[in-house]
Amino acid sequence: MDSFLEEIDINQYLPVAVDWATNLVLALLILLIGVWLAGKAYKAVVSVANRYDKLDDTLFKFFGSVAKYTVLAFVGIAVLNRFGVQTASIIALLGAAGLAVGLALQGTLSNLAAGVMLLIFRPYKVNDFIDTADQFGKVTEIDMFTTILQTFDNQQIVIPNSHIWGSKIVNHSHHAVRGVDMRFGIAYDESIDDAKAVILSVLQAHPHILSEPAPFVEVESLNNSSVDFLVRPFCDGAHYFDILYSVPEQVKKALDDANIEIPFPHRKVILVNESDT
Repeated sequence: MDSFLEEIDINQYLPVAVDWATNLVLALLILLIGVWLAGKAYKAVVSVANRYDKLDDTLFKFFGSVAKYTVLAFVGIAVLNRFGVQTASIIALLGAAGLAVGLALQGTLSNLAAGVMLLIFRPYKVNDFIDTADQFGKVTEIDMFTTILQTFDNQQIVIPNSHIWGSKIVNHSHHAVRGVDMRFGIAYDESIDDAKAVILSVLQAHPHILSEPAPFVEVESLNNSSVDFLVRPFCDGAHYFDILYSVPEQVKKALDDANIEIPFPHRKVILVNESDT
């Protein structure tokens, strides 16, 4: 009698145990294959950027992570489904949670979207000098949410990407050769030809100013008290700021040595003696 009862109990629970064991094995198999596929998906996306130098690694690493976790999400749903869990309600719950998180992180998501656009169109890259969002400096890092600049006085500026994408971007390092615009004025009594010759001599002696294209030195305007020259020497982009901050001093000294007057505002004061009136 006891052996009969034991046989009934075994026959009753054996199919359930086999079913659970089968589901467990299949779930583990799905999990292992899913993790392997997720890793392959990540590497496949990232390898696209490795094959082309113009594509940004950061952007494709992000896309690779999206592909990886998308595969893992489907794997998780498939594993739960093997154990009879109703995944439709879970998917709906995850969708609602995603919507709530998206609404709460609108600013962050806008930075993410701007970061993707910046990495796709690449208006600047690391080590470029840019002027954007009322900030100027050298780009030290670009990620999906922010761009980090280093200023000349060695400050670090972190700018949200949405502020950059929505504003004008001036990339001072985009072209290899740069023109450096400067303006100098001389008095009306001075010779324009002599002043031009002095300025050109300074430019020709500068070690970082290119002879081709030739420097541009011409009269730009006639102001109330001065004749103003537009001076535009050309240089390699790396020497732009050296030219910008060294040439004005050299031109001033050269004009002084040539006794060419640089005008400045004068105020004429007339004193009247009341006893004479």
